[in-house]
Amino acid sequence: MHTMNKNIINLFIMASAMSLLSACGSGQKEKEGDADSTQTAAPVEVVSVTKGKLSTSLQVPGELQPYQQVDLYAKVNSFVKKLLVDVGSEVHEGQLLVTLEAPEINSQLAGAQSRIKQMQALYLASKANYDRLLNTSKTPGTISQNDLDQAEARQNADLANWEAAKSAAQEVTANRNYLEIRAPFSGIITARNVNAGAYVGPSGKGSDLPLLVLQQQSKLRLVISIPEASTGGLGNKDEVSFNVRALPNQKFTAKVARMAGALDQKLRSERLEMDVLNTNKKLLPGMYAEVDVPVPNRDSTFVIPRKALVISTEKVFVIKVDNHKAVWVDVQKGMQTDSLVEVYGDLKPGDQLIQNASDEIRDGQTVAEKPAGKAKE
Repeated sequence: MHTMNKNIINLFIMASAMSLLSACGSGQKEKEGDADSTQTAAPVEVVSVTKGKLSTSLQVPGELQPYQQVDLYAKVNSFVKKLLVDVGSEVHEGQLLVTLEAPEINSQLAGAQSRIKQMQALYLASKANYDRLLNTSKTPGTISQNDLDQAEARQNADLANWEAAKSAAQEVTANRNYLEIRAPFSGIITARNVNAGAYVGPSGKGSDLPLLVLQQQSKLRLVISIPEASTGGLGNKDEVSFNVRALPNQKFTAKVARMAGALDQKLRSERLEMDVLNTNKKLLPGMYAEVDVPVPNRDSTFVIPRKALVISTEKVFVIKVDNHKAVWVDVQKGMQTDSLVEVYGDLKPGDQLIQNASDEIRDGQTVAEKPAGKAKE
């Protein structure tokens, strides 16, 4: 009897413990459920999708190049007779820079002029003979037609030889003119590779080096390369600003003058050139420049706050609120500023987006939205 009472008491204690544990578990689930419900129903700030245009800037390196540059070589084999300029000399278009000498050319010219006179004399003699035969042939039976034809052919051949002699003399004269090297445009001599007395020309020593290098520096070219993603907004006459390390406190401006209109196959970028006036010669060809290029958008697109865009390892998306539900919408990112960004995707004006979006807000989650202040650019 005592044993039976003891067993009943133990069963009662175990039942009480199980009931207590069940009550505690139920209370904990209710608390967790309340917490989940509170998290799901937490209010989030939303903004409306609007259309607009963004303008941003791009920092790219550039190089200053001379507007024109030419390497001056000797056309004919000759000796340098006189150098009239040196490195740093400012020259104007047509100015004589170097005189060369080649005595054999003068001999060739004298021989060519003598041949002209010889061919001229032969032509005049054959012409006079043809004229006499032609006048005599007017009397029937005096001159055969064959003799007249031969005299005419002789006259024409001598005329052709005379013209050929004149052409040969002009060729020698042209070669003699190459003994004077003149500036093709105004500029500055930046290199000199010969001295007086040097043998120059196609077969001369160091024929791969130019005698002089001439650059136009009063006007320079600023050359930059724009990445493919930024090429759509630029156009001719857009203005850029730049500075150089030699003059860090000065800012220069230039306008886009030429665009390649195609992308470089290796760099996937477009070449742009700006004309830079350099009358004070503060800038030098070969300088590197830091160029600030404005990149305006020509097309209207969706503009949202940057915090509304989520960039994860898998996708780029925004979170739209539709009927109090969070909906992930895949988008493509465009231009951006400090606070705004362009996006392209399945959106329409007026859609409500979560302003401070993150991938912690799951797709399909219930949200309570409230309007947010408009972000400033």
